[in-house]
Amino acid sequence: MEKKNLDWSSIGFNYRQTDLRFVSNYKDGAWDEGTMTDDANVVINECAGVLQYAQTCFEGLKAYTTEDGKVVCFRPDLNASRMADSCRRLEMPVYPEDKFVDAVVKTVHANLAYVPPFGSGATLYIRPYMFGSNPVIGVKPADEYQFRVFVTPVGPYFQGGVKPVTIRVSDYDRAAPHGTGHIKAGLNYAMSLYPIMEAHRQGFDENMYLDAATRTKVEETGGANFIFITKDGKLVTPKSDSILPSITRRSIVYVAEHYLGMEVEHREVYFDEVKDFAECGLCGTAAVISPVGKIVDHGSEICFPSGMDEMGPVTKKLYDTLTGIQMGHIEAPEGWIKVIAE
Repeated sequence: MEKKNLDWSSIGFNYRQTDLRFVSNYKDGAWDEGTMTDDANVVINECAGVLQYAQTCFEGLKAYTTEDGKVVCFRPDLNASRMADSCRRLEMPVYPEDKFVDAVVKTVHANLAYVPPFGSGATLYIRPYMFGSNPVIGVKPADEYQFRVFVTPVGPYFQGGVKPVTIRVSDYDRAAPHGTGHIKAGLNYAMSLYPIMEAHRQGFDENMYLDAATRTKVEETGGANFIFITKDGKLVTPKSDSILPSITRRSIVYVAEHYLGMEVEHREVYFDEVKDFAECGLCGTAAVISPVGKIVDHGSEICFPSGMDEMGPVTKKLYDTLTGIQMGHIEAPEGWIKVIAE
């Protein structure tokens, strides 16, 4: 299929409407078969549950063109499983996990012309989401829901190369113990908008959130999990029931253990020990790994030995190996790569 005539290296990380998207509706206790539509607009009642009580959740994943020209998706089954968990926590009907993957495949396949070519640095971002669609005025779950998948081509997350970021320790809490921090609910992201904009106004790239109960342990940022590298080369990832279970983080852990032979510790990480790590990164779908060069805690600076010029050596090995798997020049573990078109 002929690609769209886009300047792939400069399209930016923005929404660009594509040709078709998948839509399925839940009514009278069942999901319909779903369909592809060219209508990018969602029409709902003024009193729809999503508008009144924020009953919505979403996922984010990517499709890539590999080195040998295939169009693939990375571990969509894990996104399906995580969305099912989000739905259960928000009293929404689970969209069947096998149908979730099918919907992703159909939507990417219907928009193959928008999948950026290999080597461009760009990818096709995939956004599955669900929301309560019927009128709800009393505080209760909706009775009807809509599940949709759209795609949009996005440029490299780091324009001009990967540069370490500077983050601050936030005075705000991202999530409470026994709350909704472990699911991908829209409301979690709405609540992080004020702190992230405040951080930007102060000259920081992101926030480090500490645990709400004691404010002594590292949680995550508004949209990414932390990884740390010790001075003796171990990978350490924070453990908490209020952290979103990042698919990228889980993949990095596997790569560290099985490809690079690293020791991995998934445990509570106290903020007091952060100054002793050799490297720090943020991991998520958008950037894969974003290196952190400096953390500022109310004027007190933690500067990592890896510096502010480039990714630390161990973080770079993890990044290169994981992106190598995604792009097809390193053999992937079984089941990680879903081939959509050859």
